[in-house]
Amino acid sequence: MKTRIPELRKQHKLSQQELAEAVGVTRQTITSLEVGKYTASLVLAYKIARYFGLTIEEVFDFSDVEEG
Repeated sequence: MKTRIPELRKQHKLSQQELAEAVGVTRQTITSLEVGKYTASLVLAYKIARYFGLTIEEVFDFSDVEEG
């Protein structure tokens, strides 16, 4: 799943650690999200989107996720 997290972090001058602390996860989780090794839970996706004042769809690209 593609994500705009790195771009959004840069715009807000945030480190991975700062974002992780803000949404209650580890820095490693943020790293994994950014490189596509981990798919955020709905709750985490909501927390990240809300932190940036965006919708989940504005942060995460679901176009490559299979339905089923």
